[in-house]
Amino acid sequence: MSAISSYLTQHQSHILADLELLAKAESPSHDKAAVDACGQVLQKLFMEHLGAKAEVFPQTEYGDHLAFDIGTGSQHTLILGHFDTVWDIGRLSLRQEDGKLFGPGVLDMKGGLVQAIWAVKALKELNLLGDRHIRFLCNADEELGSPSSRPIIEQQAKNYQQVLVAEPTTASGALKTGRKGTGRFYVHIKGRAAHAGNNPEDGISAIQEMSYQIQYLHSLNAPQNGTTVNVGIVSGGSKINVVAEEANLSIDVRVTRLDEAERIHQAIYGSIAKLDGIKLTITGGMVRPPMERNSASAGLMAKAQDAAKALGFEVTDAAVGGGSDGNFTAAMGIPTLDGLGSTGAGPHAEYEHINIADMAPRSALLAELITRL
Repeated sequence: MSAISSYLTQHQSHILADLELLAKAESPSHDKAAVDACGQVLQKLFMEHLGAKAEVFPQTEYGDHLAFDIGTGSQHTLILGHFDTVWDIGRLSLRQEDGKLFGPGVLDMKGGLVQAIWAVKALKELNLLGDRHIRFLCNADEELGSPSSRPIIEQQAKNYQQVLVAEPTTASGALKTGRKGTGRFYVHIKGRAAHAGNNPEDGISAIQEMSYQIQYLHSLNAPQNGTTVNVGIVSGGSKINVVAEEANLSIDVRVTRLDEAERIHQAIYGSIAKLDGIKLTITGGMVRPPMERNSASAGLMAKAQDAAKALGFEVTDAAVGGGSDGNFTAAMGIPTLDGLGSTGAGPHAEYEHINIADMAPRSALLAELITRL
């Protein structure tokens, strides 16, 4: 057993206790006060374990974003993680069962944050940090698409040689070298109201037009290219006896390639009304670019596989449908490896959980990887 693995295995109960503490500080993305309170807990963990004081990026609408620096060397690594969750306060309870810890955000992604803190703590305590400077950038709005933290992430990341993302692994334990880009588009349809019985011919039905637009939007799907277009929310009309004056569509887009992102953007904004007199207003766009597999991510993955081998296990990589903040840095051309957090299942699901026994080994994997950068 390596020194890193031995150290973290000895401290597994402490790693778990820290995660429980952080998870109890519930932090739904839209609740700034709660997210900031969670951020205070996170700051205490960084100070206690790494002696790192937070650089705070204050926000008005969202939780404040935090950064922490460890080491002053010439090898610069950025670790990304978020501490907001999708769960309303009180929605899920924290519990242990069958070697698993269930609770809000334990997998996505407070477990990964705690494991990353302990990974760097192990390097520091074992005098293995070497000529390295590690910056943690912890944001508070990732589950909303990182609207306020994206420019901070992109500005910060350009100063680093690689980016490691402490998001959870896949359900099978694989790291992530590819992620779909995500888009959110909105179509507002304006028609003309009329009495549905007396003079329907004077109306222009926004709901009828909506049916045509839905068919058009779904025709843009290209599963052979990894592209999905889904009209997920629809609304329209006012009363049953009135020709609908307005309707609205909310559309989710996922792409694996930048050229597909451009195609879909142009196609949606180029939508043409089928009914005369209809006005279409289109807003939104791509929220995250795709993380495309490339030689840079492959190089990091190879080092992660060497690190895992040194620890006595193997890791594979995968491409997944969901996005993360690693999408931004990968699109900038910065070598990025994702999925370096907890193992488990059920992100965004009521059964969200981590595998407790994997916390120390996965923390060790991150630490061993850093020594190889």
